[in-house]
Parts: sequence; C-alpha cells; structure tokens
Amino acid sequence: MRTKQQLTDAIRRDRRAILVVNAHSRRGRVLYEQTRAKVTAAGFELLSAYGVEKPEELERVLAAAIDKGPDLLIAGGGDGTISTAARLLAHRDVAMGLLPLGTTNNFARTAGIPLDLDAAVATLAGGKVIDLDLGLAGDVAFTNHVGIGLSAEVMRKAPPPLKRVLGRYAYPLTALGLLGGHRPLRVTVRTGERQHVFVSHQVYVANGGFHAGRPITGDADADDRLLIAYPVGGPSRRTLLRETARNAATGPRRTLREEPFLAVGELWLETDRPARVEVDGEPAGHTPLRIGLAANALRVMAPPDAHDR
Repeated sequence: MRTKQQLTDAIRRDRRAILVVNAHSRRGRVLYEQTRAKVTAAGFELLSAYGVEKPEELERVLAAAIDKGPDLLIAGGGDGTISTAARLLAHRDVAMGLLPLGTTNNFARTAGIPLDLDAAVATLAGGKVIDLDLGLAGDVAFTNHVGIGLSAEVMRKAPPPLKRVLGRYAYPLTALGLLGGHRPLRVTVRTGERQHVFVSHQVYVANGGFHAGRPITGDADADDRLLIAYPVGGPSRRTLLRETARNAATGPRRTLREEPFLAVGELWLETDRPARVEVDGEPAGHTPLRIGLAANALRVMAPPDAHDR
C-alpha cells in the first residue's frame, strides 16, 4: 500500500484514471459527455469511461473498473453512487475522485469537494490524497449516515420526478406528507457500559458532516474517528412538522443540531418496534442494528488545502 503522498504523486504524474458516471442520477445523463471531455482536457489518460444507465449495473461496472488497476477511480453521481464506489474502494490502494452530480452531494460536501463541475475536475488534477473514515451498519459500509424511522420512509417514497425538479427540497416536502401517519419511536442506544433512551420520530447516526445538503452539527467530520448520533424533532409531531417545514424553507443555511446527542466509535441501536433503516439513502433492513466505524478506510482526492488528520 502506497503512502498518501506516493499515491498523490502517481496521480499527478501519470494521470491513470477510470471514469464512471451514473447516467441515471439527477444530472449524470446530461453531463456524462461533458464530464468525460473535461476530465480528458485536464490531462487524464482514461483507461476506460462508463456512463451507467441502469442502477442495477453500477456495482458490477465499478468492480470491473477497479480491477483494471487505476490510481484514481473518478465517480460521478449522487450520494448513492459515491457510497457504492466507496464500499468497493475501502482499504484499497486506489483513490476515489468525486464529481458531485447528484441531488444533495453530502459526502462531496464533507470532503470539501467543490460542487461546481470545473472546480471538481481541477481538484482531481491538482489535489491531494487524504484518508477518510467509513461507517459500518452491520456489515454494510457507508459514507454519510444511517437513518432510522421517518427518514427511511422518506428516502423510500420520495418521488423521482419531484427530486429531479426540486432537488434536495423533495425530501422535506415528502416528509411533510408522511408525518401525519407516523408514530414516534422509543429508541435505546447502548455504547459500552452506558445506555441512552429517548423518544423521537427519527434518529440519525452520521459519519460525515452533511445530511440532505445541510450541515448536521457544528463538529461532525469524516476523519475524526467518531460517529455522531442525534434524534430529530423529539416525540412531538408538531415540533418535527415545524422543523421539517423550516428545513424546506431555509435549506442549507440552517444547521440541524448545534451539538450532537452522542459522539462515539460504536453503538448498538434498538427501537420499541421494528423500524426501517436506510444507509446513505438506500433501504437496509430494520432495527435492531450495530453501527461501527472503519477508520481511515477510504482514500479520496481532495483539494490541496483539505484538512487531513
């Protein structure tokens, strides 16, 4: 395994990369050819380039791309695409390049990747390799978060046409429609010798610093060796309704929670009834669930001034 500096030097010198764009993502289909042209113009020798139209083929294509031995795997798409690529790249001597082409681009925000496509491509060419943590929901690695309760229902039911038109605002609007029939959960979180019990409509356990395009807390990061657990809205439907409406109105300017409920390296989470779980926006079963952390599991090409612990 090369050091981060050795891998950075190889990427800058040899420019051996593979490009995989989820053409099914919000902007991927429109931007695939443009993205390929920009990456090539930045001096990269693309061993292969793929525009993946069918989501069910994405993992296979990414695995085949990694097998070709690039120094840099450039993944273009939303958080689902990035999460899939990250799982396959964990603990490998290949860096991931992020091109944020999705709805909320949470992990790109956490890693400090510019959301502008030209700036993101410039980061691939002139950035540096950093190590970031991955979370573990059972055996499933995740980049951003695990959502339990209402948020899992929202991710499952948010209409794709609404996401294409409204972007990240589709999620709080979908939540408003589902909230009336949702019952709060009694949640038990165990961490070592401690136990925490609270009642809430939804709880998040986050590895990164953003959810739905908004900051989660003032200090969440993906290289701090910690998971951040926090309930949203408490037991009151009225409180959650007010907070959801405010999030829909203010978008990324409002921090969900100034201080985390809990910051730990591992936890066990149970609910008083089976609750749906989503991992980085994808269905992932029901509670109970063990959530842990894989420190320094993923190498990412980040801006040259990125913080790197």
